[in-house]
Amino acid sequence: MLEQLNASLTLIISQTKQNYHILEMILLIIWSVFGLVLITKGRLLYLGIIPRRLIGLPGIIFAPFLHANFNHIFFNSIPLVVLGNFILIDGLNYFIYVTIAIILQSGILIWCFAKPAIHVGASSLITGYWGILACNIVQNGSVTAIILGVISLYYFAGIFFGIFPSKKGVSWEGHLFGLIAGIATNWEMAHGLLHL
Repeated sequence: MLEQLNASLTLIISQTKQNYHILEMILLIIWSVFGLVLITKGRLLYLGIIPRRLIGLPGIIFAPFLHANFNHIFFNSIPLVVLGNFILIDGLNYFIYVTIAIILQSGILIWCFAKPAIHVGASSLITGYWGILACNIVQNGSVTAIILGVISLYYFAGIFFGIFPSKKGVSWEGHLFGLIAGIATNWEMAHGLLHL
């Protein structure tokens, strides 16, 4: 058991070092887009998801890259990097695959069912990652999956509470549908409905 634990921790540390440049690129992209949001005085946010409006369909793709203000992007950056790194432990192909699946599924659910507003931010993707990592504790069951899942549950437990209505202006639907998309992606992969 100790050998498995040591091997898993070694894997996590070595993969984290390898993932550094990818995570750096992700941060560079979302912060650069945030710079464009500031330059356009927020007009770029209209590329977010606008539920049940044709003009809001492109937001399914663009919304995770758009953030409304500094607090929004700052507090999304930390869990995006940490949980994104945990997903990357299983390889770049897995990361890309899971990311696309969560973005599309959560975006479609937001477009179909969320309240009328402009929905932006990486929160749905972050919550989707969290859902996958939590599910992997049971689904995968490896020592590595358990370590990553427990760390995610412990340090980012607040993510779960984001699925309930709270502050005005916060898309709790994005959090809820992100979690649903993460769980669905995990289930779809486990049952062979999605293939890498």
